[in-house]
Amino acid sequence: MMKITVLVDNNTLIDRYFLAEPGLSLLIEDDETTVLFDTGYSDIFLKNGFKMGKDLTDLDYLVLSHNHLDHTWGLDPLIRYFTELQIEQRPFKRPALVAHPEIFVSVTAAGLGEVGSLLSEEKLAKHFSIQLSRQPKALSSKLTFLGEIPRRNNFEKNLTFGRKEGADKDDLVIDDSALVYRSREGLIIITGCSHAGICNIIEYAKEVCNDHRVVDIIGGFHLLNPPDQQLQGTLSYFEALQPAAVHACHCTDLPAKIALSRVVPLKEVGVGLSINYDA
Repeated sequence: MMKITVLVDNNTLIDRYFLAEPGLSLLIEDDETTVLFDTGYSDIFLKNGFKMGKDLTDLDYLVLSHNHLDHTWGLDPLIRYFTELQIEQRPFKRPALVAHPEIFVSVTAAGLGEVGSLLSEEKLAKHFSIQLSRQPKALSSKLTFLGEIPRRNNFEKNLTFGRKEGADKDDLVIDDSALVYRSREGLIIITGCSHAGICNIIEYAKEVCNDHRVVDIIGGFHLLNPPDQQLQGTLSYFEALQPAAVHACHCTDLPAKIALSRVVPLKEVGVGLSINYDA
């Protein structure tokens, strides 16, 4: 059995008294490994996790999908939490931090200043084992970090946000990555914001795993007031793919969700959601 629990999303489930924010954090658990995927914007992933009875002291991996504030600014409260556990001489596991090699490059956006990670690799290395990779990296026998996502289709090639330090062009967010879990029924694809393009991510996951069956896709789809070419290309792709379920959240707006619901079985997502999959 593999379980994904939503610790942070822009919304909570109805009648579930958790905190929400524009961000994402997911807890992935199976018999082999426990992974925290992104940390959201603040400390609410910890607060929500405590309410759910989730043990964040036993993480094998901390995976960062990309460097933006809504996915990495929770790193500071996580380090504070681990430090306090150490001071109180309470046991905890130091997870390996897995991400793309450009995860710590500074990125700014007009009028906002720094929108990337506030902590450097040097400082984070004092708290985590840093494992950066452009190539796919196995986290267990079934879970894989995809590394750098090839951008192959013609409707998701130029998705940009902000500008990286030293660059003279808008940032393509080349550090954007995702996870794929290989279950008996097919692939479960876990994404942060899909700056690489959700369809590009799915295609690369299928290639890496040599499996074209898709059970579910959960995470942000980067469909926030998207250009018509991107939205229509995505809808056509999903209609042909026909995954068993789709859990689009975070940076997927209401019109995009409504459009997706017409072509695939779209499911509700919010903080408090737990999904069990047969491993």
